[in-house]
Amino acid sequence: MKHNAESGPLAGLKVIELGGIGPGPFCAMLLADMGADVLRLDRIVPSDSGVHMDCRFNLLHRGRRSVAIDLKRPEAVELVYRLTASADAALEGFRPGVAERLGIGPDELLARNARLVYGRMTGWGQDGPLAQAPGHDMNYISLSGALHAIGERGGPPVPPLNLVGDFGGGAMYLAFGMVCAMLEAARSGHGQVVDAAMVDGSAHLMTLIYGMFAAGAWTDTRGDNRLDSGAPWYSVYETRDGRYISLASNEARFYQETLVLLDLAGEALPDQHDKEGWPILRAKFAEAFRRKTRDEWCALVAGTDVCLAPVLSLAEAPHHPHNVARGTFVELDGIVQPAPAPRFSRTRPILRRGAAAPGAHTAQALCDWGIEAEEIQALCQAGVLQ
Repeated sequence: MKHNAESGPLAGLKVIELGGIGPGPFCAMLLADMGADVLRLDRIVPSDSGVHMDCRFNLLHRGRRSVAIDLKRPEAVELVYRLTASADAALEGFRPGVAERLGIGPDELLARNARLVYGRMTGWGQDGPLAQAPGHDMNYISLSGALHAIGERGGPPVPPLNLVGDFGGGAMYLAFGMVCAMLEAARSGHGQVVDAAMVDGSAHLMTLIYGMFAAGAWTDTRGDNRLDSGAPWYSVYETRDGRYISLASNEARFYQETLVLLDLAGEALPDQHDKEGWPILRAKFAEAFRRKTRDEWCALVAGTDVCLAPVLSLAEAPHHPHNVARGTFVELDGIVQPAPAPRFSRTRPILRRGAAAPGAHTAQALCDWGIEAEEIQALCQAGVLQ
């Protein structure tokens, strides 16, 4: 692959993705966003698969080409061996043992490419009492303590979409681990297995909270702390028009500016950090914020030291002036979507292609990876590829 300033920092790296759902594809998307040549090996999907969303909207599949393959066929397994022999990394998101039963586990692939980094994405990890148990994002973050900590006082835990498990605690840790292992392999000449588990990653994301809990600065009661909506100056408030603002005036000077904004500076109020007085402060703040609309509050705080922002909907966020100025969202194939992140001063990542249907690039992609056209045609005729 040609490496230039528009390629991204991972340009030149070759990755095989054994197609799955959720965090595995998100990890592959991260690598592709950064310029890696990621080849996704999709299962040959029957026409009655029940998948009704147009493939181009599956944004987790963006940035890479797709080969449709039947991994239960020995010819397909042999093809995986040949592809990974020239790759820097491979990744899969099967339950523990499935890749081994297919004949494409780390032992088989590393035996053919000693420098290969083999990334594994699961919820519970490759070992432990729950390794073979089914589950989804919310189950994994339940075990790490993360889900218990999210929600309002007196209410149930609130699932934070699938951001904390699948994507934050899963895919991002796998991507980070794989890049770390590829850097090490470049020095040592030896690859290794990266075991990324969502329960591990979501626990790691809670490091600050566990430290505060150990110090007695965080209680195990939901909605009772400074960062979990317990503190009235770190919370969400409804405005006159039924919309919401987020307030995060932690530091004393920001808090004092907030009191001025709300016309509360001259009132006899409990101290900012007096937890017994928090219900009084919350009631005062809620009453004040209901006097103006969301956008009126945003206009008032412009240029001040009040930590306040509008709570934008999915439809609104791409059009906010700050997001527009930074190019936080882009449009590709007519679909507005988040741009690659983070930013780089020299090797700027760009979106090279949208999400592809399974098998959309079978012939051309395999040719580019060194497989002869005649062999590809024969494998397609045999039903190994599509």
